[in-house]
Amino acid sequence: MSTAPQWTRPSCATVTKCRSASTASSTTPADGAAVAARRRGLSIGLVLERLQGEFPDLTISKLRFLETEGLVAPERAPSGYRLYTEEDVRRLRYVLTAQRDRFWPLKVIRDALDAMDRGLTPATDTSGERPAVPTAAADPDVPAAATLAAPPSLRLTEAELMGAAALDEAMFQALRGFHLLRPDATGHYDDAALGVARAAAALAAYGVEARHLRPFRTAAEREVGLVQQIVVPALASAGGRASGADPTAEVLHHCLALHAALVRAELRRG
Repeated sequence: MSTAPQWTRPSCATVTKCRSASTASSTTPADGAAVAARRRGLSIGLVLERLQGEFPDLTISKLRFLETEGLVAPERAPSGYRLYTEEDVRRLRYVLTAQRDRFWPLKVIRDALDAMDRGLTPATDTSGERPAVPTAAADPDVPAAATLAAPPSLRLTEAELMGAAALDEAMFQALRGFHLLRPDATGHYDDAALGVARAAAALAAYGVEARHLRPFRTAAEREVGLVQQIVVPALASAGGRASGADPTAEVLHHCLALHAALVRAELRRG
């Protein structure tokens, strides 16, 4: 009498191997791209799940509507599925909050989003304010007036200056020849001279020679001269310095901020 063949449970290794082989054989390059794309973003269902706790009335249809209105623009996978980024989710939260709490129409929301895209600062969720120009912050690249007016903090010999700035003798002498480095009455160099020497050494690595730096010295002399022409008469008419701050240093601080802003603007135009 024949017996029915018995089924033997395959090992885990066998199952894993078979599944891997099946997946590899059935996966096309397009499918692989779709899988990779899904890993880069959130599906519309996941976005709905993320936001429904805050906005219970939200539906997939509403998310699609906001997309057609141009308020959010999720990417598309090769298969056509929407892929939302974390920035898209934040954008949707802003839109939905503006509708619910501020009763803003879509046109106002669209204008606010455009302002945010252009770098303006969004208002808080509880505020009815539109996005605003960011508050001015101190430019870390511009020395404060107190720093400009501070007395010298260093007195370096020639050898110490060259060693600290990594200057060779030829470059040092060239900087002195063009009056970019000038010792004090005792023959020493202060912290400002060290800054000049280090900047010159860094520029030399790009082929900039001491003779190329003369316009910077001339510009600095003219800038300080102009500020003194402005400040001295103002102090005289005001009967002397009104506060402990050095007005020349204050004005020069703003001049340096202007210079830095103009350089950034020119660099971006180029």
